[in-house]
Amino acid sequence: MSTVPATGTATTSTQAAHTPAAHTPIYDAVVFDCDGVIVDSEGIALEVTLRIVTELGWQTDFDTLAKLFVGSSSEYYHATLAERVGRPLEPGWDAPYKHWLDEAFAERLQAIPGIVEALDRLTVPFALASNSRNARIRSSLDTVGLRDRFEGRICSAEDEAAGKPAPDVYLSAARKLGVDPARCIAVDDSPTGVLAAERAGMLVLAYTGHFGPEEFPQSDRVIALHDMRELPRVVEQLRFPERSHG
Repeated sequence: MSTVPATGTATTSTQAAHTPAAHTPIYDAVVFDCDGVIVDSEGIALEVTLRIVTELGWQTDFDTLAKLFVGSSSEYYHATLAERVGRPLEPGWDAPYKHWLDEAFAERLQAIPGIVEALDRLTVPFALASNSRNARIRSSLDTVGLRDRFEGRICSAEDEAAGKPAPDVYLSAARKLGVDPARCIAVDDSPTGVLAAERAGMLVLAYTGHFGPEEFPQSDRVIALHDMRELPRVVEQLRFPERSHG
């Protein structure tokens, strides 16, 4: 795994094997995760989840929930929760708790620091690929005023055969953009999501909002990104590596 420095270049071994002209981009689009990358929702969601699982009788802690559920699909969350509480969860079991998350997001949800400026400065098309359900994605984007940036290019695992770490939702985002997945840069903040994007054939910027670089898949196709304000610069360096070295 590589780390993007504050200045300088970030080059993978795959890129080093190619020497395109400086005016020929290697990548044509960016695909973002939503929670933890566009909206700063992970901490809020985990606080609410801790309240829910405690109510159901599972005594655990914030860090355990983070490792289990950040970046996971709804199906994985429900199955794991049923296993930990030791009983099946009937359809609609979560209805009494849904307003907890809605209220917390309405009161506290904000955009990830630097993401608005990063979107403004990107010179390539971008889409969104999330494990969250469609309604949750759109509600979150509405809350932070960013839905219009992604309208028509939002992909949810709700519409796929499998959520992350399967690559399906990232592949769907590439299709919406009309770009080969191998020419897409993904931005995700969880080991599960990074693995999904890598399986889709994308180069991945692993945003270290909740996990350290050592917790992500270790690959020359995964690069740590510590500050979202650096994203436009890093994307351009990855698209035109010869310019960076020239």
